[in-house]
Amino acid sequence: MNTRTYKVGIIGATGMVGQRLVCLLKNHPWFEIAALAASQRSAGKKYGEIVSGERWSMEIKIPDGVKDMVVMDATKDAEKISGMADFVFCAVDLDKDKVRALEELYAKLECPVISNNSACRHMDDVPMLIPEINAEHAAVIKAQRERLGTKRGFITVKSNCSLQSYVPALHPLMKFGIKDVLACTYQAISGAGKNFETWPEMLDNVIPYIGGEEEKSEREPMKIWGGIKDGKIVDATSPRITSQCLRVPVSDGHMAAVFVEFENKPALSEIKKLWAEFKGEPQILKLPSAPKQFLHYFEEDDRPQTKLDRMLENGMAVSIGRLRKDVRYDIKFICLSHNTIRGAAGGSVLTAELLCAKGYMD
Repeated sequence: MNTRTYKVGIIGATGMVGQRLVCLLKNHPWFEIAALAASQRSAGKKYGEIVSGERWSMEIKIPDGVKDMVVMDATKDAEKISGMADFVFCAVDLDKDKVRALEELYAKLECPVISNNSACRHMDDVPMLIPEINAEHAAVIKAQRERLGTKRGFITVKSNCSLQSYVPALHPLMKFGIKDVLACTYQAISGAGKNFETWPEMLDNVIPYIGGEEEKSEREPMKIWGGIKDGKIVDATSPRITSQCLRVPVSDGHMAAVFVEFENKPALSEIKKLWAEFKGEPQILKLPSAPKQFLHYFEEDDRPQTKLDRMLENGMAVSIGRLRKDVRYDIKFICLSHNTIRGAAGGSVLTAELLCAKGYMD
């Protein structure tokens, strides 16, 4: 287990995910914030000045330890930041080509990158980690370093936040031969980097379209469930997933209604037992941010509820409920996860903990 402290940088520190990272890291036992970076227009200003007032989206106040930190230029100061930090979290709001260039810049400066962005998600030597599910994919970092010409630098990414509500629930059931999945997601406005003050149009409203979200929901699980061959991640070919993604008037928390068809249909009691007993590497290693129980099943008919359950285990657990037989598919159920904690910043912190524990940050 880790016995050292790592200095970390947050690239994109002023955005919603960046703010969440700041809050999660303020008392972290392994990680200490050494650098904050954002765009050129924020560089040179104190963090507290930039995100004060309506720009601060978190429930807690701006942590004292970062208020007076001067924000650096994510691009121009990359070399300096790489010298200050053992690794960086990246949560920038740029187009994909610029994100990929920025993340490779840090990796080639021998500074590992834990990315919240989608730019590198489908590169076959970049692991897309949900730590409880596919920790073994970190093995491709060796091949990625060879491609980049680095000794220490690399990029790892997290998956899209919406599928992290239901893919964890499906994962223990894969042994029954999942054939088809229908997943309808009901996604909070923080997934768009918004709150009700900045997006009043979402009050009393549902928008039945989120750009690119359905494609991500259908494609990304194939990489998560894929295997490694010759230093590359090869996507799985099943199950078939179809999805619809809706934006709903909720501050935080992505919910999914999931329908599943199996080759070998398990009993409902067997499914609940598998969910209750499921553990991944973060639970085995007892990583600081890992939920003690990753998957929680609620027997009540009206759970999980977003307001009641999104912060389960500090927002790092997945809530499941309403498991029952279906007239078209074999089963159906409801899932919920906190999209900016488990689905974004918290998932990134847990990924970093896993990679530290496995020696990838040494």
